[in-house]
Amino acid sequence: MVPGFHGLDLIVILVIALLIFGPKKLPEMGSAIGKSIKEFRKGMNELTQGKEEEKSPEVTRLELESAQRELERLRNHSNVVEAAQPEVSASTETHNHEVKSEL
Repeated sequence: MVPGFHGLDLIVILVIALLIFGPKKLPEMGSAIGKSIKEFRKGMNELTQGKEEEKSPEVTRLELESAQRELERLRNHSNVVEAAQPEVSASTETHNHEVKSEL
């Protein structure tokens, strides 16, 4: 015979629990047991994922280098934009000066 609880075993256990704890306490106890199991699983997942997520120094170094390259690229891009803006304003000032002199 297979070890474990079968249908009739579970029914007998539930009837005994109902007689001992009463109909009002039984749902509360079931909820508390369910929450406990959920928290236990969550804690176990955090422990196992923490070990899996530990990164080697090489991976961390590569991520750092990638971030530094991206930062340098963004800095170069902002310098290009800033360098282009004075040219536009200078040409606008020249145009405004020419218009005023014509008047």
